[in-house]
Amino acid sequence: MEKGLGFSNFITQLDGVGMTVLMLLLTLSVASWYLILTKSISNLLAGRRADAFLKRFWSAGSLQEVNSTLNEGSRDNAFAQLAHLAMDAAADSEKHGLQKLAAGGGASEFITRVLRNGLDQEATRVENGLTLIASAGSAAPYIGLFGTVWGIYHALIQIGLSGQGTLDKVAGPVGEALIMTALGLAVAIPAVLAYNTFVRRNRIWLARLDAFAHDLFVLIAVGAKTNSSAGDERQLRVVVPVVAPAVVPGERRS
Repeated sequence: MEKGLGFSNFITQLDGVGMTVLMLLLTLSVASWYLILTKSISNLLAGRRADAFLKRFWSAGSLQEVNSTLNEGSRDNAFAQLAHLAMDAAADSEKHGLQKLAAGGGASEFITRVLRNGLDQEATRVENGLTLIASAGSAAPYIGLFGTVWGIYHALIQIGLSGQGTLDKVAGPVGEALIMTALGLAVAIPAVLAYNTFVRRNRIWLARLDAFAHDLFVLIAVGAKTNSSAGDERQLRVVVPVVAPAVVPGERRS
């Protein structure tokens, strides 16, 4: 009796609609777990690489040292890519000035736009796959509920045809309904938990990246202003002549 009412027996009793619901739940489960595992590993590696880069960045002697390191190809995280974009924008602005349309509005505005675009691209990247996980978490319970209703409908059909609600008549359809409910919850609960975890991680990650972008802008802008001020001071020293004090007749010069 236990073998006759096992899980395999319930599967064999599924019709086309029930099998479609089961396959849809299994597909959502496999897709969501694939994204959960791959994004978890990717986030772990990205965090370690970012911490290593930030340690090297703040221990560097100058931005030129950081730029030489970035040019060697060590841009395996969002912080390194953002620093590379900002330094390239600063170098391009210094080289071409305001001749390019992209640099319209000044060098500071150009660097700000580059940093903001880099942040937007990273936000788009980290949100990739979250739509599917959220869809699985929100839709799976309703898909399982549909399977539950379909199984109960089969149970009622069996009772109507037999004229009596004995266990052997309703065990299969009711078991099908319970299995669909359990599968819907099994798909939805991990997806919802993973979605909330990823959203929180992305919020913290982007906040750190935004703070780093602000530090980058300050370092690059202040460095450019310092170099410009030093150049202006040297130019004034060359251009402005030293005027000797006038000598009044009859006055002895000291």
